[in-house]
Amino acid sequence: MTGLLGRLDRVRHADAWIYSTMLVSSCLSLIASFVLSKEAVTLAANPNASLSCNINAVISCGTVGSAWQSHVFGFPNAFLGLIAEPVVITMAVAGLTRVRFPRGFMFAAQIVYTLGLVFAYWLFYESMFHIGALCPWCLLVTLTTTLVFATITHINTRDGNLYLPHRIQRLLASAMRTNLDLMVVVIWLLAVALAIVVKYGDRLYG
Repeated sequence: MTGLLGRLDRVRHADAWIYSTMLVSSCLSLIASFVLSKEAVTLAANPNASLSCNINAVISCGTVGSAWQSHVFGFPNAFLGLIAEPVVITMAVAGLTRVRFPRGFMFAAQIVYTLGLVFAYWLFYESMFHIGALCPWCLLVTLTTTLVFATITHINTRDGNLYLPHRIQRLLASAMRTNLDLMVVVIWLLAVALAIVVKYGDRLYG
């Protein structure tokens, strides 16, 4: 058992696993962004259009897509995904072929994707507590953004790309080696799922 856990641990910290997770997550996010962009165009042409993911009062892409929060910058937020995710996909494919980006590039990627994560969870918060409806494709983007952020942070912490003081860098790298980051991500996503269930309960299926 110990040997198996050790092998799984090595796989989890290997570039193949990290970049594959990044690639799959960013591809899913790109698909979701494409669907959301298409639905935004549909709603722009007909605000009363019935979308395929308008399931009930809670699970309703139309309600979310019609809210101002879905057009923060004057255009559909999903367009940002169409721009950003191909860059992440390129990074993941390059990483799988053992390409190493400059430290400054990876630090910039960390900053940009951290802002993307904050934006994704702000939209989730708005959807939960102000719009009062959830969009399945938006939830997929929130999930995949979390996973891509986790993989970029994993790489940058491991490779020392964050320009942190030596002591903090050493502490974070040690936490990473003990899989503390994985535990945080799992607990975080479970907390998000629990928050959805607690707030909406049976209405999710009604």
